[in-house]
Amino acid sequence: MMAMTWNFESLRLLPAGLAFRLGAACCLALACQLPVAGAAAAASPSTTAAPARADAAWSVDRLMATLARQPSGSARFVEKKYMAMLERPLESSGELRFVAPDRLEKRTLAPKPETLLVQGDMLTVERAGRRTTIPLRNHPELAAFIESLRGTLAGNRQALEQYYRLALEGTAKRWTLTLTPSDSRMAAAIAAIRIDGAGERLERVEIRQADGDRSVMTIVPTGGQ
Repeated sequence: MMAMTWNFESLRLLPAGLAFRLGAACCLALACQLPVAGAAAAASPSTTAAPARADAAWSVDRLMATLARQPSGSARFVEKKYMAMLERPLESSGELRFVAPDRLEKRTLAPKPETLLVQGDMLTVERAGRRTTIPLRNHPELAAFIESLRGTLAGNRQALEQYYRLALEGTAKRWTLTLTPSDSRMAAAIAAIRIDGAGERLERVEIRQADGDRSVMTIVPTGGQ
């Protein structure tokens, strides 16, 4: 059910380092296929009206309710980071796990092992045999970024709207949720976070940085709970 991407190079460099290493997190666009001309002409009014009513009823609140029905999930991920200074994207892969309401874990297996764990107000990083724990309350921009992932996975609209303006496109089958920072400090680092999904599954997360760099994480559920 899950999709996210998160990493960080340095706590004081949210724009480049943190946004890329915390990654991209957590939805889809466009679900209805248009019928061919002949089929469209033959369709009855009752046949064509139902999808229109369903699309009109789709909303951020319905998306949040759908996501909130998944108390936990695990997934494999592949993350690509596109940077202007590099000819080719940097690629990493590993495992993700979310347990509602606030436990988020990312285990990078390649190219180098690293574990990031967010639980409550604390972020713990394990890398090269060293462990560091960081209180999120001391880093509001970092907290805002993490909430973009955790709030989406938990279906918590209130948490998301503390930091972002929400825009939803698509349908319940395939949707795209775009988060635009409402705080000027966050906006100086992140232009937008785009989350693509299908139903209750998060499938792709793209982080677009203000400087033009971006990261894209693709998520494949493993079915573990």
